Amino acid sequence: MPARLRRVISSGDSGASAVEYGLLVAGIAALIVGIVFAFGGFISGIFNDTCDQIVDQSEGTVGPDCTGGTGTPTTS
Repeated sequence: MPARLRRVISSGDSGASAVEYGLLVAGIAALIVGIVFAFGGFISGIFNDTCDQIVDQSEGTVGPDCTGGTGTPTTS
């Protein structure tokens, strides 16, 4: 084991290490939440556009929520 890792493991600061890891996990979680909120609308738009294209190409036989349900065919 590297010398630094041995010092960290053998030191009596395990409570401080746990707090540091907790803060690190909280920071990563906050970053993920921020990214989801920032790009959520953009990605939702991509999925909606894809759904609309599928419905258009299948002549309306796909359910209105794009789940592949038995929608009634529409006449254009």
